[in-house]
Amino acid sequence: MANPMKKHSRSRRNKRRSHDALPRPGASICPQCNEMKRPHHVCPNCGTYKGREVIKTGESI
Repeated sequence: MANPMKKHSRSRRNKRRSHDALPRPGASICPQCNEMKRPHHVCPNCGTYKGREVIKTGESI
């Protein structure tokens, strides 16, 4: 089984790992309550989606 001849430096290791980071999830602003929410999802703050109330929340009761 093949083994590396020399140890790779921390710098070289970190350069290889620089592409492994996960991207931040996208976010959009809810038109009803102006809070941040995930795109194409129900707003967790006010419970609306595409201008309709989908989920009853404590704020909208």
